[in-house]
Amino acid sequence: MKELKPLTIIASPQKRFQSKIFQQNILLKALTYTTDIKDLKRIARFHTDAEVYRTLDKLSIRKEYHEALGRNGLGLDTIVNGIKELCMTADKDDTKLKAYQFLLKSIGLDKYEVDETPGKNWEELLLKIDAEEQKKLTPSAGAIDGKVLYEVKIPEVPPDVLERRERDKEINESLYEGRGANKPG
Repeated sequence: MKELKPLTIIASPQKRFQSKIFQQNILLKALTYTTDIKDLKRIARFHTDAEVYRTLDKLSIRKEYHEALGRNGLGLDTIVNGIKELCMTADKDDTKLKAYQFLLKSIGLDKYEVDETPGKNWEELLLKIDAEEQKKLTPSAGAIDGKVLYEVKIPEVPPDVLERRERDKEINESLYEGRGANKPG
């Protein structure tokens, strides 16, 4: 059998060559329900049948690639053991540090960034902006002698809207719970 070079998918401005991991996952789930190309194209929001076939080809090549790695004894255990060996036995501290940084990055602990607006929706942002505006009121901006000429009454969010938001949040969290196990690559 002729040895083939591994396929490298490079993200580029042309959509044809992008890896489209999200759409690949959608196609995998949709294949459990239908194999009709028209339905798959609609579900994954592709524009042409060729995009569906191209993405399915990428999936099959990726599957074959992972099988080939397994047949040759290369798996996640091998990679983790190699990095562990570097961490424990490397001569240079710089090499050890880079190996530890790689491990941290692989589990998502490389950056400790605080999201500026965690869980805030547009209503909370408007409340914050309104509070800042109230502090800035001057005689020319709606107040005379420190007395506010008008008052903005913010309506309360109805309980059913709060329940719906909470339900949507739970659904979103449950959708992405198992994603790490099925994450391609």
